[in-house]
Amino acid sequence: MVPEAGPWQIGWWRDAPRAQRRTVQFAAASAVAGVVIATGAVAAAGPWDGGQRKAERARAAAWVRPGNGEDGAGRAGQEAGAPPVLGALRGAGGGGAAARGEGLAGALEPLLGDSALGSEHAASVVDAASGRQLYGSGEDTSYTPASTIKLATAAAALAALGPEHRIETTVVAGTDGIVLVGGGDPTLTALPPGKDGGPRSASLADLADATARSLKARGTTRTRLAYDASRYSGPAQHPIGTNDNIAPVSALMIDEGRLDDSDRGPAGRTSDPAGDAARAFAGLLRDRGVDVEGEPAEGRADGKAARVAAVASPPLADLVERTLTNSDNDIAEALARQTALASGQPASFEGAAKAVMGRLAGLGLPMEGVRIADGSGLDRADQVTARFLTGLLARTAAPDAARLRPVLTGLPVAGFSGTLRDRYPRESAGRATVRAKTGTLTGVNTLAGTAVTPSGRLLAFAFLASDTSSADAAQQALDRLAAAVAVSGG
Repeated sequence: MVPEAGPWQIGWWRDAPRAQRRTVQFAAASAVAGVVIATGAVAAAGPWDGGQRKAERARAAAWVRPGNGEDGAGRAGQEAGAPPVLGALRGAGGGGAAARGEGLAGALEPLLGDSALGSEHAASVVDAASGRQLYGSGEDTSYTPASTIKLATAAAALAALGPEHRIETTVVAGTDGIVLVGGGDPTLTALPPGKDGGPRSASLADLADATARSLKARGTTRTRLAYDASRYSGPAQHPIGTNDNIAPVSALMIDEGRLDDSDRGPAGRTSDPAGDAARAFAGLLRDRGVDVEGEPAEGRADGKAARVAAVASPPLADLVERTLTNSDNDIAEALARQTALASGQPASFEGAAKAVMGRLAGLGLPMEGVRIADGSGLDRADQVTARFLTGLLARTAAPDAARLRPVLTGLPVAGFSGTLRDRYPRESAGRATVRAKTGTLTGVNTLAGTAVTPSGRLLAFAFLASDTSSADAAQQALDRLAAAVAVSGG
């Protein structure tokens, strides 16, 4: 087990050397540039400049230049009658820290009054380098976070296991054949190469290749097959019940239990992930000249059984990034249960929640008002504060927290990737300079992430809204808030 980072307090950053504070800006802001480069948006715009691409800084600064005023903001997708972003931002961000804080408050408060955010909402903005709170409104009140809880799940898993950890799926010798043993990798794929959402996903076909070779090397071309999914315990069905957003949580599954060849978003799901995986594996063995007798049966592997073959998931860092970018519920629940296993807790919903809470507390985060009920955020019993989310984001940017950095690099980029790909249309404020995890349930809309300001400053923000009546309108209101942070944060 990789040791956790030591307890950390926000105020510690005030005494951090300048070089360390600049490391924070480099680590998080460079992630923005990396994705932007990949999309070709500002790929040739200039070299690194103190940890921040000049192109990003110029793009952010363009939104506070004279002549780029409210008409431009309207073209950025504001609804008619919505509070203007740039009108409030003009001239903000100059001067010292106090002036920047006043400019931020002046920009955010009118936007927080948007009726699209409902009657219950909270906001928090902190400087990632100093940890200093720049703006807060209801930041200590608990709200349902929806999928922004995945930030907590991801950080806990990285703290427990480290970014290089891989989840194995194995085949071991059984009493009268072989046993397929699930380790908890939901990205194990039975799809052909290039259709599994990531070329580095562990392949069931590769596992069948290795198993067939091993059996034939022992002179065996006929076997029985059992499967073991006992690494996870407790109810497999999420409390929301049967739903296209998540499969039953199983230690053995292929392609997240999807019944089509999709790799993200809602899809029909199998009710028997482990059985389906075993039957697919049996078919692959038969294709490779190994006769599997009868149908695969559920069983239990001997802990001392000889290993026949194995495949491993991508590194945990990759799984975290995929979870956050695509808001992947199945991987999120797997990360929570892997955290439970690493923490000596049962790999159930309850055990995973305890383990995640423990790891987050071990990171020194403000836990008052925080309740973890699941790993994905589909459970409305989850509760967090805006202060907790910004504290978490700032913690992942700390110079001594490199193991947590995939939380930042996995955040969707406004206008370019993941769940923010279709938000922040071209020429809108915040595009490419905002990275954030989205959250959506009926009546709940949230957004938490980072923003790069015109001066290259990295800020962490969290906006939580309950009692919303229109998801689209609420999302646009949240996007305007995040854009205001990017433009007015100094």
